[in-house]
Amino acid sequence: MSELQIGNIVTAIYKTGKYIGEITEVRPQHYLVRVLAVLKHPMQGDLHSPKDADVLIFHERKALSYREQANIPLKMVKPFEIEVPDYKESLKEALAKIKLELAETHSEWAEMSLRALESLEKDYKI
Repeated sequence: MSELQIGNIVTAIYKTGKYIGEITEVRPQHYLVRVLAVLKHPMQGDLHSPKDADVLIFHERKALSYREQANIPLKMVKPFEIEVPDYKESLKEALAKIKLELAETHSEWAEMSLRALESLEKDYKI
């Protein structure tokens, strides 16, 4: 596998979200990636108890914002070959997709997640 370099456009998985971004720095264990678009919105709730509504704190998890940088482990970064979509449009699509999946999942966790996403949608102003 060829080593990725600064300036490469990549997909990057961060926590439970997936993004398109640009590598801005190569570190020993990570790439520093600047977010350009959202492919998959992060799941809501507790990362350590996925899909569980009965947790101490049900976290509202925002997508990384446009041009925000994140340290991503090397193995979670892959080359991206096609045109990068508009950030806001990609965020709208990722939100619509996760909301549809949650609406089809009949559970307390899904209902709590949908409420959290509706709150986030207002914050995103989209």
